Amino acid sequence: MDGEALELVVVIGANPPERLDKALARDVPEEASLSRSRLMKLIAEGAVSRGGVPLTDTKARVTEGDEIVVQIEAAVELEARPEDIPLNVVYEDDELIVIDKPAGMVVHPAPGTPRGTLVNALLHHCGDTLSGIGGAKRPGIVHRIDKETSGLLVVAKTDRAHHGLAAQFEAHSVERLYLALVNGVPDAGDPRLKGIKGVSFEAGGVVKITTRLDRHRHERQKQAVFFDRGRHAVTRARVLEAIGTPPQVSLVECRLETGRTHQIRVHMAHAGHGLVGDPVYGGRRKVSANALPPGGAEAVASFPRQALHAATLGFTHPKSEERLTFVSPLPQDFQDLLAALGAPRQA
Repeated sequence: MDGEALELVVVIGANPPERLDKALARDVPEEASLSRSRLMKLIAEGAVSRGGVPLTDTKARVTEGDEIVVQIEAAVELEARPEDIPLNVVYEDDELIVIDKPAGMVVHPAPGTPRGTLVNALLHHCGDTLSGIGGAKRPGIVHRIDKETSGLLVVAKTDRAHHGLAAQFEAHSVERLYLALVNGVPDAGDPRLKGIKGVSFEAGGVVKITTRLDRHRHERQKQAVFFDRGRHAVTRARVLEAIGTPPQVSLVECRLETGRTHQIRVHMAHAGHGLVGDPVYGGRRKVSANALPPGGAEAVASFPRQALHAATLGFTHPKSEERLTFVSPLPQDFQDLLAALGAPRQA
């Protein structure tokens, strides 16, 4: 391989897949961001070895405990540049800024999306005032929401704000309430739910989902539920409206105790109630046209994104110590979907 390379040592875990490429895809650290297709290419290039011997066959056998060395060309640092992109600013002062992000906007630049991100827009809007703790690629970013999820997030403009907000997220003291349209009705009285590991029930019809989340064993861009590894994750869901006769979908309020990648989407799918429009976690379930108003089933089937909106965000201001709470109305596409289902809701 030409140019400077980084050396990554991957130790093969227990019960590995028989093929080298699959075993690496399972066990390579998440922060390396190496897809299976990328690993296959590295194997073909001779960049993967065991005991100093290159492994050029993707089907090579591996065993538990094998140390596989992967040579990766040093990544070129992406330079986020200011872009004049309109922002919906909900609140701003010298310490922080709260943004209502539209669906379709990526939060920070990545190799596939170097431009048009929230960070690019913030660099233009805020100039040099963004906190640098997040690194050059994501200045000021304390948390994020998925590209196709709409709604509220807070960005730090000073290091003090960054530290203060990050501590609140770590302590789970930030209020985060999402609205989601899900398949079926996650009713606490449903006996099926009582048989799902990690699901319990609280007062007020709240369904509590407690699991660990980690990368999917085979599809590395996905998250999956585990109970023996991964990061602790808790979601509480409460049905606001059951829609259809009989009900086909429901508007659900989801409160996050933790904020893991894709948490609501994975947890609701685990409970058997994937989000409408979610192409990754199985949210494109067919609904009965007869149970909905004319055009309702078609509106559900054609909704182009996961029906998820970060509706409420509350935290303590890191300088003034005032408790701030912000509420974002449902975006127009979400409102139109509910209207097509005969359940208009302004939130």
